[in-house]
Amino acid sequence: MAKRDYYEVLGVSKDADDATIKKAYRKIAMKYHPDKNPDNKEAEEKFKEAAEAYEVLRDKDKRARYDRFGHAGMGQQGGFRGGSGGMTMEDIFSQFGDIFGDSGSPFDSFFGGGGRAGGTRRSRGQRGTNLRIKVALSLGEIANGVTKKIKVKKQTGCDTCGGTGAKDRNSKKTCGTCRGSGYVRQVRSTFLGQMQTTTACPTCSGTGEVITANCPKCKGDGRTYGEETIEIEIPAGVSEGMQLSMSGKGNAGLRGGPAGDLLINITEKPHEHLQRDGQNLIFDLYLNFADASLGTSVEVPTIDSLVKIKVPAGTQSGKIFRLKGKGLPSVQSYGKGDQLIHVNVWTPKKLNDEEKKLLEKMREMPNFKPQPGKSDKSFFEKMKDFFQ
Repeated sequence: MAKRDYYEVLGVSKDADDATIKKAYRKIAMKYHPDKNPDNKEAEEKFKEAAEAYEVLRDKDKRARYDRFGHAGMGQQGGFRGGSGGMTMEDIFSQFGDIFGDSGSPFDSFFGGGGRAGGTRRSRGQRGTNLRIKVALSLGEIANGVTKKIKVKKQTGCDTCGGTGAKDRNSKKTCGTCRGSGYVRQVRSTFLGQMQTTTACPTCSGTGEVITANCPKCKGDGRTYGEETIEIEIPAGVSEGMQLSMSGKGNAGLRGGPAGDLLINITEKPHEHLQRDGQNLIFDLYLNFADASLGTSVEVPTIDSLVKIKVPAGTQSGKIFRLKGKGLPSVQSYGKGDQLIHVNVWTPKKLNDEEKKLLEKMREMPNFKPQPGKSDKSFFEKMKDFFQ
């Protein structure tokens, strides 16, 4: 099922400012919050849809990419963050500090479990940081899409303690501040007035437990430095400077917290013969004077093969031939660009005596003198007409 436009989801115009976008999302989040609509799958989907739209439109860079590339610029469904499988309910609830002025939902005072459907607790530990890598693609890979396996050096969960940071089971005790819940209740002022909310416990950072003896391998961090091979599916039609992201493929979180994201910046490798102009490809074809005058057939390179084209007799320098559909696809829609062949008549720089004599004869022949059409006036003639 095709995704709805993010601006349509939030009910705002494309030139809406940050305050308008935030206000629109806050209204929808309140309406479709899972605690207000228990066991209502339709409301839950609308809640997630609005959160996904807000995550993109509140971020200047993501919004610019979305405005330019649409949903394809946000990555692929289920893998790249921005697809419906890329955002979790924990990600959504983490937005509420920005929306409601605290670290949790305003529903916390009405429902158990911190305002999350089913009363589940938020992820323990601190979220990992994002990683940024560059992936260089050839025009062929851009034309067809490609799957890349990239080795990434990053923080991974400690395999000795399972990411907890504790030496063993007996090296943890219940937090005395929150009594193991991971949360403390506070009274905060929100746009709805005085409300009791739950926030992550400052003593245990929401884990509910305090470590008494650290893991000897990770020294209590829950993470070690390692390397992971990540498979990245890159859609066809991406361009230089475009950024994709993969949810949960960044650095591991602190003490079992969720992992950050992997941000993938696209760069383009130069092609030996072709240049890119949006979806179109440009090829400079150089012809000698005789071939341009008499006509010929030549082979020109395209993105995936050689194609023979016919050059008519009398072809002028600057002529452009078009190979329909031989360009690049768009990440937003169907169809491909074209390949444009720019004709350049080559003028030799050095001539031998025989060649000079031949050209001297040709210079005096009527057909070798420029014969511009009626519309081909000189610059001075055009200026004269303009001012008359």
